[in-house]
Amino acid sequence: MEDLFARLENILKPELPALTELQQQLLQELSINENQPGTILQDFQTLIDFLQPKGVEVSSVNNLLPMKVLSELNSRLSHPIEILLKRPVQKSYPYINGLYLLLRSSGIAQVKHQGKKPSLVLDTDVLASWSNLNPTERYFNLLEAWLIWGNNEILGERSDSFGNLFKCIQCWKRIPDKGAKFAKYEDQHEIGSFSGLHNVALLELFGFLSIKQGKPQAGKGWRITSLQRLPLGDAILPLILQIALQEGLEDDINVMFGQWQSQFQLFFPEWQHNLIIPRQEFIDGIYIFKVSIAKAWRRISIPAKKPLSWLAEMILDAFDFDYDHLYQFSCKDYFGRTITIGHPYMEDPPFADQVKIGDLPLEPGGIMTYLYDFGDNWRFDVQLEAINSPDSKNKKAKILEIHGEAPQQYGSEDDEWEDDEE
Repeated sequence: MEDLFARLENILKPELPALTELQQQLLQELSINENQPGTILQDFQTLIDFLQPKGVEVSSVNNLLPMKVLSELNSRLSHPIEILLKRPVQKSYPYINGLYLLLRSSGIAQVKHQGKKPSLVLDTDVLASWSNLNPTERYFNLLEAWLIWGNNEILGERSDSFGNLFKCIQCWKRIPDKGAKFAKYEDQHEIGSFSGLHNVALLELFGFLSIKQGKPQAGKGWRITSLQRLPLGDAILPLILQIALQEGLEDDINVMFGQWQSQFQLFFPEWQHNLIIPRQEFIDGIYIFKVSIAKAWRRISIPAKKPLSWLAEMILDAFDFDYDHLYQFSCKDYFGRTITIGHPYMEDPPFADQVKIGDLPLEPGGIMTYLYDFGDNWRFDVQLEAINSPDSKNKKAKILEIHGEAPQQYGSEDDEWEDDEE
């Protein structure tokens, strides 16, 4: 994280801009509601309403919205876009993609396994907390959800060291005072490829810039003809950057809103409260996992109080693998971010011998990946099928069922001899 801030400082030298009197006056006089400074609160509420009352089925891998709902949702937004793609996906609609990022990173919605497919549903506790916030508090909590907690993994992309704040600052630097015009699709490619079109869309929704759209060509997506920076963006983005450079961006796995509250209260004293995210609690019981690789699978039970390292060893026992290599578990947390838990001999925590089964961010239907031997990369799918009631008599991990022949961990000596002859 320190390297990131060093890069930011180098980019913005010789000095960071200070707020002018006009910018301070702009912030002090700004009244935030559903329609200003941008339409972020209105559109975010539209997405919340769209999920009422039972949620929406999402894709199994990245948990994104399905194609069948995108067109309807797009039509309900304040900035509907026109695209001419045969099979559009969530990423094809940058406003929807950005709003989805906020919905997940704020914790207001989470993925639940209610049937064969996972569904995106509203969290009643977090939604109740959201309902108690005034418009200013909602606006800045969403701003933090985007620029502090938003992670590309939530959108099914790779995580990188360049956070959304860095990308938005880079986007900002590419827009001249007189605005940026894009005569052709190719001209808008640079600003979208680095920053991400969802970030460009969110800059408009938060009232930081204005976007003019054009007619898309056949077989192509969102067409931007021009971008224009707005005074609010010129004031708030450098201020946030100064805060980040001075204090750093929170890198804790536990999301807590209100990181910028003390600095912004000078201009927005009505920012008094924040979203409350329930801490994950230990869930006791007997956990039933179905572990699969190729066509073989094993069903394993293990008490919640046992460390994850026990499950790692039970998987190896169940498939007749040895213990000679490192491993790593990975799964998605409440917010859609990937967390990894490694072998006790690895360098970075958390470690499998320190994390209990009942502390995992999984519910029945949820899936982990168990990667064993970083040379051969044996990849096991570990699905939590059920959490049965605690049983004081059941204190050990057990292999309940065995189906299919386990893959051979190492090639036979005959195979090695044949390879040598070749």
